[in-house]
Amino acid sequence: MPDTRPAPAPAQPVPVHVRQTPVHAEQTPVHPRRTPVHAEQTPPQTPADVQQAPAPARHAPVHALLADGTTVRIRRAGPEDHDAVLALYEAMSPDNLRLRFFSLSRVSVRRAAHRATAPGRPGHRTLLAEHAGRLVGLAEYDGPPGGTTADAALAVADDWHHRGVATLLLEHLADAARTAGITAFTADALAENREVLKVFHDLGLRVTRHYDGPEVHCVVELTEDEDYLRAVEARAGRAGVASLRPLLRPRSVVVIGAGRGPGSAGRAVLRTVRRGGFTGRLFAVHPEAHALCGVPAHPSVAALPVVPDLAVIAVPAAAVPGVAEECGRAGVRALLVVSDGLDARLSNALMEACRGHGMRLLGPHSLGLATTDDGIRLNATLTTGCPGPGTAGVAVQSGGVGIALLDGLARLGIGLSEFVSLGDKYDVSGNDLLQWWEADGRTGLAVLHLESFGNPRAFSRTARRVARAMPVLTVDAGRSEPGRAVTRQALFAQAGITATRTVAELLDTAALLHAQPLPHGTRVAVVSNARGLGVLAADACADAGLSVPPLDAALAAELRDLLPEGAAAGNPVDVTAAVGEERLLACVERLARHDGVDAVLVTLVPTAVAAATGDDPLRALTELPFPLPRPVVAVLPAQAARVELRRSRGGTPLPVHSDAADAARALAHAARRAAWLSQRPDTSPEPVEADTGRARRLVAAWLEEHPAGGRLDPRDTAALLACYGIPQLPWAWARSEDEAVRAAERLAGADGRVVLRAYVPGPPPRDERGAVPLDVHGAARIRAAHRDLVTRFGDLLAGVVVQPPADRGTELFAGVVQDEVFGPLVVYGPGGAAADPLAGHAVRLAPLTGRDAHDLVTAPGLPAAPAAHTARLEQLLHRLSRLACDLPHVTEAALDPLLAGPHGVHALNARIHLTPHRPNDPYLRRLR
Repeated sequence: MPDTRPAPAPAQPVPVHVRQTPVHAEQTPVHPRRTPVHAEQTPPQTPADVQQAPAPARHAPVHALLADGTTVRIRRAGPEDHDAVLALYEAMSPDNLRLRFFSLSRVSVRRAAHRATAPGRPGHRTLLAEHAGRLVGLAEYDGPPGGTTADAALAVADDWHHRGVATLLLEHLADAARTAGITAFTADALAENREVLKVFHDLGLRVTRHYDGPEVHCVVELTEDEDYLRAVEARAGRAGVASLRPLLRPRSVVVIGAGRGPGSAGRAVLRTVRRGGFTGRLFAVHPEAHALCGVPAHPSVAALPVVPDLAVIAVPAAAVPGVAEECGRAGVRALLVVSDGLDARLSNALMEACRGHGMRLLGPHSLGLATTDDGIRLNATLTTGCPGPGTAGVAVQSGGVGIALLDGLARLGIGLSEFVSLGDKYDVSGNDLLQWWEADGRTGLAVLHLESFGNPRAFSRTARRVARAMPVLTVDAGRSEPGRAVTRQALFAQAGITATRTVAELLDTAALLHAQPLPHGTRVAVVSNARGLGVLAADACADAGLSVPPLDAALAAELRDLLPEGAAAGNPVDVTAAVGEERLLACVERLARHDGVDAVLVTLVPTAVAAATGDDPLRALTELPFPLPRPVVAVLPAQAARVELRRSRGGTPLPVHSDAADAARALAHAARRAAWLSQRPDTSPEPVEADTGRARRLVAAWLEEHPAGGRLDPRDTAALLACYGIPQLPWAWARSEDEAVRAAERLAGADGRVVLRAYVPGPPPRDERGAVPLDVHGAARIRAAHRDLVTRFGDLLAGVVVQPPADRGTELFAGVVQDEVFGPLVVYGPGGAAADPLAGHAVRLAPLTGRDAHDLVTAPGLPAAPAAHTARLEQLLHRLSRLACDLPHVTEAALDPLLAGPHGVHALNARIHLTPHRPNDPYLRRLR
């Protein structure tokens, strides 16, 4: 993936301001308003042609991270901000004022402050960035009401340059502009103002420049594409990592709530930090004690000799917000809250303290965190042991799961880079930890246990990128909720995450991925010294989705020469109870180097013959000349432990299981990861031509007439699908018998038949009862059928859809669902959707990549569409994906049935449901 990160900012604080051209008559512009550089970037539409999308509830303040990890508050400006904005402008240096306003006129400053804080009006928006109550930056756009282009302007306080304020504000301003139907920003800057030109360039959006003497006219297209999302991800990753340093690499720690009694949670954490050998400064806060557990104690955070980076809070729930506020006022940068039992009021107060003072929060109800970095060695957990150093990063929501993972990894000898208990996950999330491990240079295996996803689409993109660099394992919790189970599995499959069903299965897989190379495929050679064990192992491989194919003749002959008399060189390979260490070693090594084998599973039991000769078959396996090009796993049914890692002569661990089924499942997970890695990285959605502007106008107009939302009628449904080129069977709308007869004359098939379908507003499948196939040999039959529908539905009948009869073919279902947790989902499967559109169907998160669409169409267990239509079905799914991403007001769109027949792929029936609620952009940078 090409590096799209912006170049480092220059050392000198170059101003980042751009002049905004006034657009109101009473404000005389220095230069006339310019038109965009390229006409195709702003379609020639009059205000009457453009209807703004319904305004979402995006006016509430949000918090986001700057490049250095600092938290700022972003909110919309109002008249009450006039003095603060004026003060921001007046505090600028003369050079910055000239670059911002093209002059040093104080009149321009006052007019700009007035315009920025004027009461809200169509075509204008001003966003402010604040830190600790101080205004540090401003971004605004201004354009004609209903227009698609607006002038943009920026201003950042002189002492806040080069921290990413302008870029962050522009991201949020662009999001607000897209919501208002604006497709491009224009901006004028002096050519010498290289810094602001760089800000626009590094956004990741398409920018065109036109130089006119000392000025530059810029046009910034606001369309979110893959380049833009990658640029935002890169900025979010750097900012997130910077913000986590005080939490995961603190130089000083204070524990608050360490009582004198031995049962105190705070005292337990204080003890583990001290015993773990923390290299930084450690303090405790206690109103009376001067020392606790040999650690200096002070009466308050304010009384500490230094401001700690990290505060561990272990006080009663009611006291947590007050302690957090005290930490914030003292300058603490991160909190670890082990306290639990916070109600909604206390939780809100805790988050207000954290956001107001720019502190990252781990917890509450956290088991703690540990890092084994030699420069830190911090173990601030409620666990009994101290994790050893290694390359596994572990993040969990459940404390019990965390303890089980720590114990299991310790038994395997897999050390940790970090252990983080997310607790109730108010702030720091699994996505944050993936970004941290991606950048820390130490972690090579990521282990997650997540019960929920704050931002699944952003998590999917991050995990998909991180999984290319290291295995990402998780326990698929929450499978008892059918709909959620489907979407979780889709999320994991898209992101390349290895999802296991249990903690034990995760540890089995972690042992293999930590110790052995990935298999090249699913072909397993089974080796055993007992024929029955070999058969059971082969069955276990088949159950796990692996294959145990016969060995080729040349390899079989070679093995027979190596093995004792009576050995069977098929697959499984029976080496007999008489096999010695040397022969077994040669057999396994030969299989592990053969191109017809992807993995070797060896299952052994002690035999009297081996004992008499002093041979130990397992000892032979540890003598293998690791590393070998293919993985080798062993199964010892007599072994007490479920799985162990035994060191080999070359130092490479050998996974040894007690059950062949466990070993086979681990190999299957490894094979799936290898297959995922072998595919070209695929994160970009397929390009789809669509009339997005018309689609958004249709949605806006319909919601204006139906503010509560609802289901579109067939005409509006067809119009919206046509914007995305989604093929539909020809149809006509009839409100009367006469119209139905005329429509039938046009649309009747070769045999004279048509289908009449009643449309009754309301939730489906009410109108499905009105589908009546008719043999049309005269107008009387159609009139009678129409009267029958009128009688059946009465005043509820809004109209009748007339269609030609459909061809024979495969009936399918394709649609989108707006999930409140996972966002837009593309659904595909057999026709005749159940009440739950996710049940029995394959699901992927939108936007779909090319591989996602192919995986949907070829998903196992679903009806096989004709091979000739595979490409058409994939393209249709891409069009639905584009519709779902473009139109977040679409909460459900269903093509049911979707017919794949001799004449192509067509929707026979479609329904679309709109809601006035618009979810937030999942890629917009903000803290939860």
